[in-house]
Amino acid sequence: MKFVSRCVLVWLLALTGYAESATEAQCQTVRIGVVDWTDLHVVNGIAKSLLEQLGYRVELSNQPATPEVFSQMQQRNIDVFMGYWTPAMVEVAAPFYGPQDVSTLTANLDEALWTLAVPDYVYEQGVHDFADIARFSDKFEGRIYGLEKGSSGNAAILEMISSNAFGLKDFKLIETSERLMLAQVNGRVRKGEWIVFMGWKPHPMNQQFAMRYLDGGDQYFGPDYGKATVNTSIRKGLEQECPNLARFFSNLTFKAAIEEEIMQKTSNEFVPVDRAVRMWMHRNPAQVSAWLSGVKTLTGQPVDPQMMADEMEVTFGR
Repeated sequence: MKFVSRCVLVWLLALTGYAESATEAQCQTVRIGVVDWTDLHVVNGIAKSLLEQLGYRVELSNQPATPEVFSQMQQRNIDVFMGYWTPAMVEVAAPFYGPQDVSTLTANLDEALWTLAVPDYVYEQGVHDFADIARFSDKFEGRIYGLEKGSSGNAAILEMISSNAFGLKDFKLIETSERLMLAQVNGRVRKGEWIVFMGWKPHPMNQQFAMRYLDGGDQYFGPDYGKATVNTSIRKGLEQECPNLARFFSNLTFKAAIEEEIMQKTSNEFVPVDRAVRMWMHRNPAQVSAWLSGVKTLTGQPVDPQMMADEMEVTFGR
């Protein structure tokens, strides 16, 4: 009888393991939301490299701005988005957020900030506060450089302009991609020209340019220079359908120094994202181990983080 009981127990455990494996197999393609931000490319690149090592297939779903990402998550076309900045994006996300559509899985970075910024030579000539911008309208050519259409940063700037906050009613918002905005900053800094633009941390712009963040924008970007938390959002049902993936993305939290070190490689040394994140993980196996704590492969096998970090080594042609 004891032998039969043991056999039944083994059979039940095997059946449970099979069921879990089969459930996870349905989650083998992971769709990650992308907006063209350098920091988001880095964290997505880390997730993609690790997930592929675990046996998953990763699709990076490029979208023009955050509202489109949340809309696609609401329609279950995107599984995960690691770029939900709060409180700045709460209003943008509100129509899509809630337990029946999109929810927050975890905070992945709590050292972020974003607000308007100027080069240091502009700051030194008297632009310390949002209230100083309009006084130098001619030097700024009546322009504030923002990000892509639909971004929450742009929405804040447009609100300032439409309500004539800080006397900005005659200013024009220049809506463009992060890359083109920073190209404008780079060109004007080289010439010593004036510019006011969206700045944030973590980002290599903080090392690339001598820049200063402006005071006075608390109503529009939040206190402490728009101090923000970056969150990982998931579509409805992901935690229940794909518990291994949920565990993985819950573990995937960052420090600003990690992101900026990798962004330095991608932005200023022109190393492709996939190679830059592999190089970093190969040198930091302890962090890889933390990210993979309690995580299994797609087929339910245990993970050897040290071996995975070793396999991340970048060599010629790989």
